[in-house]
Amino acid sequence: MTSPLNDSPLVFFSFVTLEGAGPEEHHAYNEWHQLDHRPENLALPGVAWGDRWARPVEYRGGVASDEHAPTDYIAMYWFNDPVERGLQEWSDLGEDSFQWGRGPLIPGVRRKLLSFYRPVKGYAAASALVSPEVIPYRPNRGLHLTLSRHAEHHSGATHEHFTWQDRSLIPALLDLDGVAGAWTFSFARHQAHPSLPLATETADAPGSLRIRLVYLDQDPLPTTEAIEKTTAELTAELSEEAVASEEVLLSTPLRTIIPWQDW
Repeated sequence: MTSPLNDSPLVFFSFVTLEGAGPEEHHAYNEWHQLDHRPENLALPGVAWGDRWARPVEYRGGVASDEHAPTDYIAMYWFNDPVERGLQEWSDLGEDSFQWGRGPLIPGVRRKLLSFYRPVKGYAAASALVSPEVIPYRPNRGLHLTLSRHAEHHSGATHEHFTWQDRSLIPALLDLDGVAGAWTFSFARHQAHPSLPLATETADAPGSLRIRLVYLDQDPLPTTEAIEKTTAELTAELSEEAVASEEVLLSTPLRTIIPWQDW
């Protein structure tokens, strides 16, 4: 089965914190993003797909660096070729939205990560029936996300870690109840919006950051427990050098946002 994601060369991730926000602020932000910003983005010819998820308080038991511990929401968009044209349309929409008085510069919204990643590989569980390229379009109940840094990103230890993920860890995760599929992504560059003050200032080399998304079709919390247990057990297969090559910045379940019901 083919999909627009077969040829998607680039993906954008946004990690958002609503500082000091109460229920009213979360309501307003979700309403804006789900009913205004995301539909406008999905209508762009250069955007193949996009989705977003919530990280409520009860989902925060995993590993998190100081920078990413407060993350409330994560969004992603897949881009079509020609990617530069798609990115220009996307950037223009951001500026247009500001001129319309419809965001994206909203008081209290802090975007701790605004970055582009290259899709590495997709996986689908046999139970999902669909191909890996269709998994992002398939309805899900949430994700398990891992953001890691590999400082020596072309070292033998990092290569061993990537091999282990592809041949041991992810196949084992696909066998778990509640796991529909997975995708991995390699860092390309941080966003520097041409007109709006939207950027990530951290200096990271291409390939030094990695994101693994595990798509879930059962309750994210118990499924995350199974994912963490399996990951801990299989880590014993790695050398000490391979284990040390990965610095986990965020490992967390995320919940699918249901319009209106969740605000």
